[in-house]
Order: sequence, then structure tokens, then C-alpha cells
Amino acid sequence: MSSRIENRLSQARQAQFVGRTDETALFRSLIEAAELPVCILFLFGPGGVGKTTLLNAFAAHCEEDGIPVISLDGRHVQPTPEAFLNALRQAMGLAVEEAGEDPMAALAAQGSRRRVLLVDTYEVLEPLDGWLRDVFLPRLSENMLVVLAGRQPPSALWRADSGWQTMVRALPLRNLSPDESRSYLLKRSVPPEQHQSALNFTHGHPLALSLVADVIAQRGNIPFEPEAAPDVIQALVERFLQKAPSAAHQAALEICALVRLTTESLLAHLLLETQDEGPETHDLFQWLRGLSFIESGRRGLFPHDLAREALLAELRWRDPERYAQLHRRTGAYYAARFGETKGQEQQRVLLDFIFLHRDNAVVRFAFEWQESQEIVADTLRESDADALHRMVTQHEGDESARVFAHWLAQQPQGLLVFREAHGAASEPVGFGFLLSLHEADEAALNADPATRAAWEHLKRHAPLRPGEAATHFRFWMARDTYQAVSPIQSLIIVDNVRQCVTLPGLAYTFLACADPDFWEPIFSYAEMKRIAEAEFSVGGRRYGVFGNDWRTLPPLAWLALLAEKEIASSAAEPAAPRARSQPILVLSEADFATAVRDALRFYCDPGALRANPLLRSRVVVGRMDPSAGIEEKIAALRTLVREASESLQSSPRASRAYRALYHTYLHPAPTQEQAADLLDLPFSTYRRHLREGIQRVTEILWRQELGEL
Repeated sequence: MSSRIENRLSQARQAQFVGRTDETALFRSLIEAAELPVCILFLFGPGGVGKTTLLNAFAAHCEEDGIPVISLDGRHVQPTPEAFLNALRQAMGLAVEEAGEDPMAALAAQGSRRRVLLVDTYEVLEPLDGWLRDVFLPRLSENMLVVLAGRQPPSALWRADSGWQTMVRALPLRNLSPDESRSYLLKRSVPPEQHQSALNFTHGHPLALSLVADVIAQRGNIPFEPEAAPDVIQALVERFLQKAPSAAHQAALEICALVRLTTESLLAHLLLETQDEGPETHDLFQWLRGLSFIESGRRGLFPHDLAREALLAELRWRDPERYAQLHRRTGAYYAARFGETKGQEQQRVLLDFIFLHRDNAVVRFAFEWQESQEIVADTLRESDADALHRMVTQHEGDESARVFAHWLAQQPQGLLVFREAHGAASEPVGFGFLLSLHEADEAALNADPATRAAWEHLKRHAPLRPGEAATHFRFWMARDTYQAVSPIQSLIIVDNVRQCVTLPGLAYTFLACADPDFWEPIFSYAEMKRIAEAEFSVGGRRYGVFGNDWRTLPPLAWLALLAEKEIASSAAEPAAPRARSQPILVLSEADFATAVRDALRFYCDPGALRANPLLRSRVVVGRMDPSAGIEEKIAALRTLVREASESLQSSPRASRAYRALYHTYLHPAPTQEQAADLLDLPFSTYRRHLREGIQRVTEILWRQELGEL
């Protein structure tokens, strides 16, 4: 009876086995070879990736070919030589009580007959690694193929030994491909309309696919949602990480799952470690680095995709408040880092920030987070012009290429080229062209239907104030995929965002795209509105245009708003949305000056400041949390006025104006005449100094309003 059950189990496993064609082909080539090209096949991969299933498939192939197989599972063996030999003796059917039944001698005596030894869960036998390598394995017959399957790759001692180097083949086991995953789901009778949601969560991880298939079978046609299946998540988390050694280890793992790349400094900041606890941060980082499902990149650590998904889904389900707190803290860290960095590093920080939003469907749909391809942003080189011209001609046609050449001659400094980081001669693989509308003359603007329409829109609906800038992201494309989602396209968009939030005095930005219907969800999520009035046609092709008035939604407020959207979209039960502040007022320079004078007049009367329009201006709102109340904004306005006034003390001449402001508004005398007496000045001289002080404070705050300070 047991043999028939065993046969049925084997048949069921084989019926559901998919993929692994390269691995099984390699195994067959080894067992069928006249002489084994390698003696050890080292199979490794994270928990649940299918190592045991593949070993079962190897055993089935051996059975088909009549090759004897010995199977051991490290979970059932104490990591001592005696226990290992006893387990091997039992697996071979040798008598334990007979001292002459030596399994090593028996295996060595097999002569020319091919045999296979399969050892699963090798990571728990790690204390035996040296003994197996130096004592046990060298005594086996040269016709014995040993397959070791564990979570970790061969240790450095295997690779350092010149003898074992030629006799060991390391075989990493990865997730199933999308086609293989769909094939498995079909075998499990999962409806095709449920495949994509299963793939989005599992990323082809075999154990996850199996668990998700079980959930769908139980729930019928109800769409699969990870947070609604905590048992699946818990099983995956336990398979990836049996138990974190401490709460600090658990927190470090949660951080690693949330962020794009984990560095030791980021880990220390998000764990809120003190300087004295720095070594503990180092130990936590090294612990993460040693986990089987954590990979090391050039700039930090990152988990395998499914491990990331499972760990975060478990955290959101188990402790949604902690998830939201960690998300906000991480977003604040990136916002601070963004202000401290420049160039390529700033671009990477922004990419890290956008990665926080990946669980939102539209963000996931529009970005690829590929780390393997090293692309760098670079300035325009003389040798780039022909390649860029060909790129535009290929994707947009001759007429668009002529417009491109027009702007290349006008504003070459606005062009950013992306190229592979393989040397100075590498050709462009993509580019973005940001035009400065405020710097172009009327003839240049009218030569392009795009800029002509954008400029007319600005004049009618959002006129620029003195010192303000407007840009148009006129051309952007990847060489091979144009404006389709790709790693290069993602970098282009990220760098455009970086330029938008760092360009001094930027008031308005436009972005043109060839497929506006495709991009509308992601741009709407990013608070960029579609502007029908600014759309245009070139070469018979219609282009959509999106835009944003940065005066009404400053960069820091914009980043905070996106963070809140992500937290809300990730919550199992969406929280009530936070109140949005009123739209920012875009005051003219004259109205701004009037508001500053009123802020000075009523500096000591906070109640009278409640109606001051500066409370809704960029200079105040840009430094506030979006949820800040009226009292906080009044306090911020008073601080701005006081700091601007006190800055006048830096020069002897301006200090006279400061003293006039001090005795008139900041700590006012009962009357202006008495203020003049306190300063020991004629009233006319006092009034001149006061006017100068008001003018200087207004200029300082105006420059802050425009983003110049």
C-alpha cells in the first residue's frame, strides 16, 4: 500500500512540475555522461524557490534511467559526522548494528556504476561543510554525482580550493518565468483572469504560486488580494525567515523590504540609533547581508522581489500603524537627503523616493526598477547630435526632427543625454530636452507649435511674475523603446522631476507626450493636469501636454502629498483622507508687497494676521506640513518677518533700517514719533529708514517666494 501511495505522490508531483528546463537538461547530461565532468552539483536559492521539487524531479529522472538514488534531508540529520553516516547508512538500507557496514566503503565500492546522492536543506549541515569537503566526499567513487541543495552558494573555501574548483558546478535557482508561472497556474486550474494578480504578488516564486493557487481554489472567483490572505503571507515569511533574532533584527528587515536599496547609514537613521549604538547597526546590516533572500548590489542591499512583497504585506496586515510610521519616516529621510545632494546622487535619491510609491497601481505600471543596467546622465557632446537626430526621426518623423534641431541650436544646455556607463565613446540610449520658455524670444517660441501653445496658455491663465521661470519637457525618449515603460524611460522621468523641484524660481512646467491617454493615470497621481489648450500637432501627429503650477503646490508639499497618497493606497482599510490646504495664492509683486506691509503692521496682533494673503503664499506654505492649521501658519509668517528683519543687522547701513522696524513693528513704541525719539532721529530720517526697512524685508521675502533664497 505504501508503495502505491508513494507512486501516486510521485505522479502528482510530476504532473504539476513546470519549468526548470535548463537545470533538468544539465542534470541529464551529467548522469548520462560516460565520465562525470563535475562531481558536485551545488543547487542554491532562497526558501520556497523549489529546490526540493527539483531534487524530486532529479530522482524521477534517475528512476527512469535505472540509476540508484540516495536521498537525505539535512533537517533530519544532526550536523555531526556520526549522525550523517548513520542517516546515510539507513538511506542505503545497510544494517546499523553491523560494524562492517560502512556506508563510505560501500559507496566507494560501487566501481563504474553510476549513482546519485541528493542532499536537501544543506544549510543546516553547515557545521559539517569542512568535513564533507575534506573527508567524506573525496572518498566517494568518481562515478558518484552528489547534489547539494541549500539556501546559500558554496562557501569561499570551495572556490579557493584549486582541486574542487574544476569538480563543483554551482547552480543558482531563480523564480519561474511569467510563462512558466502561468503554465503552473493552469495546471492548478486557476482561472486565467486571476493569473496577473497572482504573478504581481508572487513574481514567479514557486511556493507562493502554490499557496496562492490554494487560496484561489478555496475562494472561487474572488480576486486574490495578499492582505486578505494572511496565512499565505505568514507561510512565506516563515519560509524566508524562520525567526528574527530580536526586535531590532525584525525592524531592520522591515526597512530593507520597504526601501529600494539599504545602506548602513540609512539603516542607522531609520532605526533612530544613537551614535553609541553604531556597531549594532553594523551587525544588523551584516546579518541582513547574510540572508539567503537578500542580494548585494553596488549601492546597497535589496531583497528578492517576492520576499519584499511578502514581508511588507505581512507588516501592513499585522501593524498598519507601524507601516505608515515607517513609510513617513523614510519619506522624510529622502526629502532631507534630496536637499543635501546634487546631480547623479540627487537623481538616485529621487528614484528611491518614487520607489516608496511602487504599491500604487499606476506607479508600478509606469516605472521599472531595474538595477542591472548601469545608465548615467550626461551633458551633450558634439558627437551626440547625429545619433539624437536619428532617434527623433525614427520615433517622431522628419518634421519633429526639424523642430528638435531648432531647439538644439537655441538651447543646447537644456538637453540631458543618457548613456551606458561603459566608456567615453558610448552612444546615447535616451535623452530628455527641457526648454526654458522664459529665456526664449518670441520668434523661437513661435517656430514650434508646442512652445507657442504653452506660452499662450501661460499668458492667459498663469502669467509669470518677475524672476519666475517656466519650462517645457519638449522631447524625451529611449533609443529602442521611445516613450514606453522601460528602465531608461524611468530614469528620464525621474531626472525631469529632479530638475522641476530644484530649478530656482520655477513657476510652471509643461510635459509633452505622444500617448497622453496611457500616461494620464500616472501624471494625475503626480498632480499634473492635462492641458488641452497646450496640446499640439507636428507632422500629422497629435501630442498631449500635462502641466503643473509649482506656485500653487511647492515641491516639499508635493512630495508630502505623494507620500500620503501611497500610505492611503497601501492601507487594508483606507483611512479618512487628510484635509488638503487651500490652493496656494499666486500673488503679483505689487499685491505681495502690500501683504508684507500688512504683516509688519500687524506683527504683534496675530488675530489680525488671519486674513493676510501671505498665509496662502508659497513663502509660508512651502515650509509647512500640508495639514498645518491656521495658527501654525500665522506663527510661521511671524517667524519669516522677524528673520527677514533681523538679517538686516549684517551691515551697518541696513542695521539702521532694522532698528526702525524693531521699534515700529517687532517691539513697537506707542507712536511712531516716540519710536523716532527712541532712535534719537529726526522724524523724517526715521521715516526714511523705516521705508528702507520695509522695502528690504519685502525684497527678501519676495526672493524666497520665487525660490531664489
